[in-house]
Amino acid sequence: MNVIDTIAAHAPAMAALRRDIHAHPELCFEEVRTADLVAHKLTEWGIPIHRGLGTTGVVGIVHGRDGGACGRAIGLRADMDALPMQEFNTFAHASQHAGKMHACGHDGHTAMLLAAAQHLAGHRDFDGTVYLIFQPAEEGGGGAREMIQDGLFERFPMEAVFGMHNWPGMPVGSFAVSPGPVMASSNEFRITIRGKGGHAALPHTGIDPVPIACQMVQAFQTIISRNKKPVDAGVISVTMIHAGEATNVVPDHCELQGTVRTFTLEVLDLIERRMRQIAEHTCAAHEATCEFEFVRNYPPTVNSPAEAAFARQVMASIVGEGSVCAQEPTMGAEDFAYMLQARPGAYCFIANGEGDHRAMGHGGGPCTLHNPSYDFNDELIPLGATYWVRLAGQWLAAPRGA
Repeated sequence: MNVIDTIAAHAPAMAALRRDIHAHPELCFEEVRTADLVAHKLTEWGIPIHRGLGTTGVVGIVHGRDGGACGRAIGLRADMDALPMQEFNTFAHASQHAGKMHACGHDGHTAMLLAAAQHLAGHRDFDGTVYLIFQPAEEGGGGAREMIQDGLFERFPMEAVFGMHNWPGMPVGSFAVSPGPVMASSNEFRITIRGKGGHAALPHTGIDPVPIACQMVQAFQTIISRNKKPVDAGVISVTMIHAGEATNVVPDHCELQGTVRTFTLEVLDLIERRMRQIAEHTCAAHEATCEFEFVRNYPPTVNSPAEAAFARQVMASIVGEGSVCAQEPTMGAEDFAYMLQARPGAYCFIANGEGDHRAMGHGGGPCTLHNPSYDFNDELIPLGATYWVRLAGQWLAAPRGA
C-alpha cells in the first residue's frame, strides 16, 4: 500500500485519539465533547473552523498554497455520532457510558479525517480549498440534512463532496466504490386498523382487526412481486404487530409497523401509493377503518458516475487496481444521500477486516456494524487518511469537469 509516510508516522497518536472518542460515545446532536476535540485539533494545526451547523457540526477550512485564490474547492465528510446500544467489549477503550457505543465506526471516520487534516495543514501542496465536514447525527437524526439547511453549501461552496464508511468482512487494504445507487432509502410506516372489539366466543358481533392485518401483510408482498418491475429493488418489512391484551377478547384495533427500502424514489412512490391503497381497501372490505402513516427518512445514496470513477482511480493508485472492488449496493441507509442530492460526489467503503484486530477483551459477537462486539480497525487510519489527501489533491489539480 502506498501510504503517505508522514501520516503513517502519526498513526499511533491518531489511534489513541480514536480510542478516546470510542470510550466517550455521544448520540445524535449530543456530540459536544467530540466536536470540542475535533475543533481543538483543527485549531492546533492552524485550520480555521466554523461550529454549530446541524447543532454540533464542525467545518474546517484548509486553503492550499494559493490561499484558495483559484476558487476550486472539495468537501470531505466524516460522521461523529454513536449508537444507543450497550457495548459488550471489555478492552481498555470500551464505552464509559452505559447504553451508548461507537458500534458503526464513526470514531474511526472522525480519526481518519483528522489525520488527513493534519497532513493537509502541514503541507498545503495543492491549489484551492479543502472543506473538512465533521457531521453529527448520521444515525437517524439526519445531521447531513440539518447541516445543509444551516447553509453548508452556501457558506462553503464546493464542486463535489465525498464520504467514506468502513466495511467489515472485506480484507484490510481494499476499497469499494461504484457509480449509481449504493445504499437504499430508509422509510417507516405505521398502520392502525380499527375494528370493533368483543368476546372471542362471539366474533360475529364485532370486527376483528387481526385477520385484516394478516391479509394486509401478505398483500403488501404482492407490491414487490407483482407491481414493481422485477429488476427494480425494493423491500417491505413488517417488523411489528401489536394487538390485544387478553386471550378471550377480540381487540378493537391492531397496529402494524415496519420499514420500506428502495434504490430509487420512483419505486418508493409506487410502494407508498400501493401500500396506502391496500391498507384502506382491505379495511373497507371488512367494514373496518385504518390510519396510514408513511414517513420518509433518508433518500437513496446515489454516486455520481464521474466522481465514482475519479475516486476509483485514486484508490487504485494507493492499493492497486486489484484491491478496488465493485461496491455491492446494500439496503442499509446513509444520510450522506442528502449531500449527494445537493452536490456531485461519491460514497465509498474502506475494508475493516474480519475482526482479527480485536485482541483481548471483545465480546462474543462478530465484528459487524451495529454489533455490541464491534470495534474499528486502527490499521485503517493511515490508509483512509492517505485516500482523503490524495483524493483532494488530485481533484483540485484536475481540470474542472474532468
